[in-house]
Amino acid sequence: MHNPVLTLDEQQHIDAGPWFSKLSPALRQAILARATVRRVADGAMLTSRGAAADEWWGVAAGAVRISSVSLSGKLVTLTYAEPGIWLGDTSLFDGLPRTHDANAHGDTTLLVVRRPDFKELLAQHVELYEALLRLNCRRLRLAYDLVEDLNTRPLSARLAKQILLLARSYGIAQGDEIRIGLQLAQEDLAQLLGASRQRVNQELKGFEREGAVRIEPTRLVVLSRELLLAIAER
Repeated sequence: MHNPVLTLDEQQHIDAGPWFSKLSPALRQAILARATVRRVADGAMLTSRGAAADEWWGVAAGAVRISSVSLSGKLVTLTYAEPGIWLGDTSLFDGLPRTHDANAHGDTTLLVVRRPDFKELLAQHVELYEALLRLNCRRLRLAYDLVEDLNTRPLSARLAKQILLLARSYGIAQGDEIRIGLQLAQEDLAQLLGASRQRVNQELKGFEREGAVRIEPTRLVVLSRELLLAIAER
């Protein structure tokens, strides 16, 4: 078996991922040896709600949008998985169908591990069980934090916190500014926050007046992390 062929940037995203980087060298090598590279275009469907699970993914470039469709037919974006994030293991563990839709957001590169190889990794590397347990504990904590924020924080604080998270995951430093590389419309931000586009637009304009951000078409530029942190703690 051979390591998948990734570009230097893609390999760096995988190697530096917050979960993958903490694995032992032997387990990292074993995962890479069983993975194949898949490059998909913006909007490509990776899986749909209710589908059988047969793959585990590591995001090497681009992003994966996790979403669902409401009863009224509206697309609801729940989160974006950035480079370095691994996902899709939950359904491989419990054998139940996928819980949400997953699409490429921008041109996206994935490391793909098929179900039989995933099961083989689990059988051969006890470390992987503990590592995936830690990963799912982190997801659970993030879910609890999100529910708490929705019920206790005003929209301005939640929006500032979301922008800081996007800047950490997708930020491109340009002098004193941080340009968020992920292309997001205000409707996308509104879906992440469970708010209307109009309210998010009002808050963003307020942030811009305060000098915290600059609004560009489908892009946000962070001008002051300190101001955003202060807004997030209001």
